Amino acid sequence: MESRRREASVATFDGLLAIAPLPNDVVNLLESVIAPPLLCAHLRIVHDVAIQITRWMRATWPEVQFDADLVAFGAATHDIGKTLHPRELSAAGSAHELSGQALLIHLGVSADRARFAVTHNEWTSAAVTTEDLLVAVADKIWKGKRDDGLEALLIELVCTKTGLLAWEVFALLDEELDCIAASANDRLAFQAQWAKV
Repeated sequence: MESRRREASVATFDGLLAIAPLPNDVVNLLESVIAPPLLCAHLRIVHDVAIQITRWMRATWPEVQFDADLVAFGAATHDIGKTLHPRELSAAGSAHELSGQALLIHLGVSADRARFAVTHNEWTSAAVTTEDLLVAVADKIWKGKRDDGLEALLIELVCTKTGLLAWEVFALLDEELDCIAASANDRLAFQAQWAKV
C-alpha cells in the first residue's frame, strides 16, 4: 500500500495531461499519516493546478506579490485532514479542515503553512491572503468548478495591486481559468484511477 501511495504522489500520468509530482517533503508528510492513494492523487492535481495559476499570475500581473512556494505547499496539503475523516474523501464534509490544520501542526508544520487546511474552504475573512485565495481557486478549478464570489475576491485584490479596472482583470482571469478548466476531465480521470487502490 505504501508504494501505491508514493505512486499516486509521484507517478507520471500516461494520458495527455502532465501532472507535476508533489515535493518530497509533502510526500514524506503524506506517508507519515498513511494517506490513501486517492487523497495523494487529489493533492497532486490541486498542487499542479496551483503551480499553473501562480506562474500565470506572475507573468500577467508581476506587481501582485505572493509566495508561490507557500501556495504550492498549501495546495499540496490542504485536504490532509481527510486521513482522519476518510468518509470525506467521497462525501461532503468539513471535519477534515480543522483536523488537518491541527495534524499538520502536530507534524511540525508551522501554523502559517498549516492554515490552508482551513482557508481552502473559508476564504471570506478579512485576514485572507493572496496565497489563501490562490489555493482556494486551484481547489475549485481543477475539476472545472467556478465560484463567482471567490473569483471576485481575487479580482478585487488584483485591481487593488495593479490599478486595473475589474472588467480588465476579469477578462484575463476568466480566459485563464477556462483554459485550466478545459482539462478537468483528464484530471478527474487521473484521480479516479486511484479510487479503488
